[in-house]
Amino acid sequence: MKFQGLKIGFLASGAASSARAIVAALESGALPGEARVMISNNKSAAALEFAREYGVPAICVPTQADPEAADARIAQAMTDHGVELIVLSGYLRRLGPATLERFAGRILNIHPGPLPEFGGEGMYGRRVHEAVLAAGVKQSGIVIHLTDSEYDHGAHVARRVVPVEPGDTPETLEARVRDAEPAFFVETLQKLARGEISLPSGP
Repeated sequence: MKFQGLKIGFLASGAASSARAIVAALESGALPGEARVMISNNKSAAALEFAREYGVPAICVPTQADPEAADARIAQAMTDHGVELIVLSGYLRRLGPATLERFAGRILNIHPGPLPEFGGEGMYGRRVHEAVLAAGVKQSGIVIHLTDSEYDHGAHVARRVVPVEPGDTPETLEARVRDAEPAFFVETLQKLARGEISLPSGP
């Protein structure tokens, strides 16, 4: 599947650094398209305030009390706002079947380490970098992939190597990967918009 003008909806639980970079690229014209909506499971997420500052509709959808209802609400909100592509930017909840089915093959996540070796349930944030260093590998990386019903399982769309430097700690490696993620996500979406890469037809 190829896109020209991207109509992007975001899901975030915190600050959403990649979403911020993507919205800035959309606003500047560096990335063709529109930010249609920002949804967070956390009412105090900085991502929601950021979205409001940019005039992007911001919606809080708590997921813990009734995950099924939340899933239906997320899927409908994305549809109502004309979203064609969903970007997960630090969204720390498993997506439900309604959202996954309606947007199959059109939900992108970014993972801060090589996959599948350093992915799966519970592998997020600093835990990934701790595992990378414990394994003694010389390269970490960033993977942008499609999202399906399993954690970090969907088809890979783009990858970037991030070197492990001598003396790295989980904190220093985390910072190096985190600093590289936003620009890599923007670059990948630019290639998608130009037709240089395309998404598979399903998750």
